[in-house]
Amino acid sequence: MKFRFATLIVAFMLLFAVQTFAQDVPVVAPPQTQAIVVRGATAHLGNGQVVENSVVAFEAGKITVVADNNVKRDFPNHKVVDATGKHLYPGFIAPNSTLGLTEIGGVRATHDYNEIGDMNPNIRSIVAFNTDSEVTPTVRSMGVLLAEVTPQGGRISGTSSIVQLDAWNWEDAAYATDIAMHLNWPATSSYNWRQQRVIKNEKYDEQLQELELFFKQAQAYHQKVKPETPNLRFEAMKGVFDSSKRLFIHADNVQSIQEAVLFAEKFQLKPVIVGGRDSWMIPDFLKSHGVPVVIRSTQSLPGREDEDIDQPFKTPAMLQAAGVEWCFSHEEYWQQRNLPFQAGQAIPFGLAYEDAIKALTSSTAKIYGIDKKVGTIEAGKDATLFISEGDVLDMRTSKVTSAFIQGREINLDNKQEILYRRFQMKYKQR
Repeated sequence: MKFRFATLIVAFMLLFAVQTFAQDVPVVAPPQTQAIVVRGATAHLGNGQVVENSVVAFEAGKITVVADNNVKRDFPNHKVVDATGKHLYPGFIAPNSTLGLTEIGGVRATHDYNEIGDMNPNIRSIVAFNTDSEVTPTVRSMGVLLAEVTPQGGRISGTSSIVQLDAWNWEDAAYATDIAMHLNWPATSSYNWRQQRVIKNEKYDEQLQELELFFKQAQAYHQKVKPETPNLRFEAMKGVFDSSKRLFIHADNVQSIQEAVLFAEKFQLKPVIVGGRDSWMIPDFLKSHGVPVVIRSTQSLPGREDEDIDQPFKTPAMLQAAGVEWCFSHEEYWQQRNLPFQAGQAIPFGLAYEDAIKALTSSTAKIYGIDKKVGTIEAGKDATLFISEGDVLDMRTSKVTSAFIQGREINLDNKQEILYRRFQMKYKQR
């Protein structure tokens, strides 16, 4: 009897959650049917250039004109958007995210980013992407219109994909599928909470040997014209060796980064470092090897007690000055909405404003191989862009008023805005 009662309660809660959930996820925008022209905005093109008084037109999802608004030009049959005094930006891209793969941090049943086992190259995060997540609308309301959905866990987590954040299902959301294989480099040491000190990883060499053996076997499998026995894991690794998938290695300290890069080069691979906490220490090494870095959140503490407390804020400017290819990222799925503010906080520590915009747009697009389609406001590229009333990198003035994904004007309403209006009305009534 107790079991039946408990089951009924759980069923009721799930039904209530689904009904509430449906109210907080806006309807997906239909395809663009009318040409649009945005006039008067200060356009940050994403390539370092700025057009103070711009005119940007797009039709059928593609940008057609980027020009100076001071030069008179007619746009017949275009819907005119007056953005005078506002700012226009390319859609921001959130790398290394579990957005859409998890819903509630404290509820394990809502997590779909971690698979059992160590070697899982055949895992595809894209098929688990939830387009009905309540979190996604809160993120895109801050200008983040594309995201990399990334698997986690194990030694090889699987493949990530780029998604656009306004879709009915994962097939519609898929923007660039299975573009990166994710490898978690073995830790050289870890913090032991029981002993309250950092201890050496005694199995480090053994773990490296296992990793090298796996890559050798996968490479040998790739070189066979027709393997006798199909192997799903090695089939998934083929893309790494034929360059259709790039190898993203998650590593933080100097030793791990350098060993990871040299490991990849043994197999003629060009890796990308994800995390890169100590990347500021070895910029010359990274540049000489042509290795980009997807840096971890700047809103974090330094890695060592003797480092400057503001080192995470200084790292972007140091990598930029050294000529290293890099971009911003954030580990927390729901905090992707704060991605612009990470860039903003790096500016007082030496990073130029337009370089910060590039690290959210064109630099990210280049690292992920989608720069021919998105990342800058440029004729011929997707009309994935947004308008903000103030500086989008400043939390005090940022207010995104309009956003377009491939020309479709998306609904910026979200659960947080709904709650704000609800309780604002409550206290007004009192």
